[in-house]
Amino acid sequence: MIGLGIALAVTSASAQFNDAKLIAIWDASDESNQEQIDHGPWQELLDAHLSADGEGPNRFDYRGLNSNSSDRRKLGAYLNRLQKLDPRKYSRAEQKAYWINLYNALTVKIVSDNYPVESIRDIRSKRWLAGLVFPGPWDDAYAKVAGQDISLNNIEHGILRPIWRDNRVHYGVNCASYSCPDLLTTAFTAGNTEELLDAGARAYVNDRRGVDLVDEDFMVISSVYDWFKEDFGGSEEGILEHLKLYAEGELAEELRDFEGAIDYDYDWSLNAP
Repeated sequence: MIGLGIALAVTSASAQFNDAKLIAIWDASDESNQEQIDHGPWQELLDAHLSADGEGPNRFDYRGLNSNSSDRRKLGAYLNRLQKLDPRKYSRAEQKAYWINLYNALTVKIVSDNYPVESIRDIRSKRWLAGLVFPGPWDDAYAKVAGQDISLNNIEHGILRPIWRDNRVHYGVNCASYSCPDLLTTAFTAGNTEELLDAGARAYVNDRRGVDLVDEDFMVISSVYDWFKEDFGGSEEGILEHLKLYAEGELAEELRDFEGAIDYDYDWSLNAP
């Protein structure tokens, strides 16, 4: 029984890393609709509470947000407004920005509501199985859009990944952790999403959180590339080809002929100051 419990715990601990499986109800759009969704309040919150100094991850000041009642209300109002929209009535470009911003703003609210925590994984899921507690909030429904309960995993694995099939989405959604691709300082819009995703990919690949080339025979890369290997070519060869697309300078040269061993690592510490 102990062995079974451990096996279940291991399974539950990795439950947030799901295969991309389309939630069919969201696979619709209106390309004739040129209306733009206003993400200005989210930009204001990023400007006020997100710091980026180029050393390590961008840091979100959850404590500062919690101490500012006006900004807490602004975040709540922004999320409420997004949930009152039906994204299927908008173009694909508007939808992509909508879902990424909703994911990130919702994550910030979840962490803030439970702060202080050392890791987002310390926020226990409301789900349970045989007395086990599931780490992290990813499968709990924290939003309702067009009458449908929505979890963070729904957004990432049931909507963004299967609809757009764009591995750069992993550089857009942020899981509030040290090793996660950065929460970007600019809110996503239909007009800037592609540019921001490229910039996010380039920044992460060229940061040691993404790729740490220890020597010519060994490198440690983010577990993101292992968890979502199917999005990066389905093999380590595919992952390497992806990394080469965004690597710059010395890293690009060293990756060009790399044939050594690869290990994966990830730090779940909160991306707070």
